[in-house]
Amino acid sequence: MREDNSSVSFLLTGFPGLETSHSWISVPFVVVYTSVLFGNGTLLFLIKADHNLHEPMYYFLDMLAATDLGLTLTTMPTVLGVLWLDHREIDNGACFSQAYFIHSLSFVESGILLAMAYDRFVAIRNPLRYTSILTNARVMKIGLGVLTRGFVSVIPPIMPLYFFPYCRSHILSHAFCLHQDVIKLACADITFNRLYPVVLVGLIFVLDALTILISYVLILKSVLSIASREERVKAFNTCVSHICCVLVFYVTVIGLSLIHRFGNQVPHIVHLIMSYVYFLFPPLMNPIIYSAKTKQIRNGLLRLFTIHRVGA
Repeated sequence: MREDNSSVSFLLTGFPGLETSHSWISVPFVVVYTSVLFGNGTLLFLIKADHNLHEPMYYFLDMLAATDLGLTLTTMPTVLGVLWLDHREIDNGACFSQAYFIHSLSFVESGILLAMAYDRFVAIRNPLRYTSILTNARVMKIGLGVLTRGFVSVIPPIMPLYFFPYCRSHILSHAFCLHQDVIKLACADITFNRLYPVVLVGLIFVLDALTILISYVLILKSVLSIASREERVKAFNTCVSHICCVLVFYVTVIGLSLIHRFGNQVPHIVHLIMSYVYFLFPPLMNPIIYSAKTKQIRNGLLRLFTIHRVGA
């Protein structure tokens, strides 16, 4: 039986079979969410407040922190609603909007990591022209381009969701809405919605990753051509934080993709854990990586907290 789309709602799923333990399961989620909000929020405030960090590299880091915050704030309400209040029902408009922002922000994050690779490429290959190439206006254009690509490219598969009839079970497999979950419940021709995301992932995630890899091959070539060992180490150290963030992001993407593609025999709980790792691990780790590996960020944090302590 088909339903009027205006009255369609979906049921989110927490951890099946562990409903009585949801309150305990929520504890690590709250800890991680709080850490993500604090870490990325601190980075945003620090980069805005500290004029020593008003450089292209840190502007891109600012965009990364904002994207991680956006992704966390998009998923957090429904996840905690399910775990704390057993509030599983979500109407179609809220569900499709959540799916839109989750997928868009994931593509935006990939684009920002690519932009950060370009920043490091210019800084090491053309250090004397770095400021003239990466002007504030160009950084803004790159940022707008990344946002536009992420938010516009996801519109085609999301828009049909509002018009599909849904006549199957309305139970989703996660505590948040994903495009691939919703289309399984549609009673319509979903060929486009199955093929387009595959092409999109290839054009964005795969091409971004390959471009980042090529840029680092060229960066490594430039670093090895530097005569002084001390200068080689210094040049490479400026890339360590970004390399770590790239690995954290793409390893989780690859892991989740492999589980979805080849994990038919894998317990559902593993699928759930991998999805949460994908959405929570990079936003949690990125501020930690940059705080631990980047001297300018560490110094900025010391200045920030020293000023606050003196002011208190």
